[in-house]
Amino acid sequence: MSDSKVWFITGCSKGFGRIWAEAALERGDKVAATARDASTLAPLAERYGDDVLTMALDVQDMAADFAAVQQAHERFGRLDVVVNNAGYGLFGTIEEVSPEQARDQIETNVFGALWVTKAALPILREQGSGHVIQVSSIGGVTAFPGIGLYHASKWALEAFSQSLSVEVAPFGIDVTLIEPQGYSTDWGGASAIQAEPLPAYDPVREARAKRAASIKSPGDPEATGPAILKLVDAEKPPLRCFFGADAFGMVRPDYERRIASWEEWDWLAQEAHGER
Repeated sequence: MSDSKVWFITGCSKGFGRIWAEAALERGDKVAATARDASTLAPLAERYGDDVLTMALDVQDMAADFAAVQQAHERFGRLDVVVNNAGYGLFGTIEEVSPEQARDQIETNVFGALWVTKAALPILREQGSGHVIQVSSIGGVTAFPGIGLYHASKWALEAFSQSLSVEVAPFGIDVTLIEPQGYSTDWGGASAIQAEPLPAYDPVREARAKRAASIKSPGDPEATGPAILKLVDAEKPPLRCFFGADAFGMVRPDYERRIASWEEWDWLAQEAHGER
């Protein structure tokens, strides 16, 4: 068994966050678990006692993010794994999404993860160790119609996290972006936000529904519990890691098309360079 770790996990009311918190606690780790509604975390406190610290947290609140990370550090004396899991899906074409919906999506999925990360970094640097886990998505490395702002949020998370990984490597801090495919969670259900639909985009929604129906079987969220433990216990964890058997096969053709297009138009890139 590995040495006991201290985790800080956002979005633990259900889904991945809840499963990962329970997986860590079951093997004897300590967990600071947050959710917007702290009452959803009561069963964790009842079952795991002093091994878990439950806190109400809206990750859009930067001051609250810093306070929660500090409280977790004071309670457990260290932080080993920081998991930015809180987030939601925004469904709507670019034209349909309202300015308020777009800003809220970025505030939660990008800035929420950024504030928690920034709050944890001084602690991890002082320790000379730590692992920041950013919950991205298959939608963080490819994009489909009808969820463009969600993709934008995850692409932004991917970008700053890749830069971060290089910046903090000298301090002994690892960064991993988990990129799940579709899972049997509530991500696309009650927790998602739907933009006001325009009839002109009905074919886009129909195509998305058909594509979703074509997936052989969504991933089992419970299977990610053992997987996350193996990831954080790895001696050299990856910067990016898909979760789900279909993810790589879905993304690979997109990247092959990108390379082919760049090669096809490289003559124009050369021309645009000017005289060497």
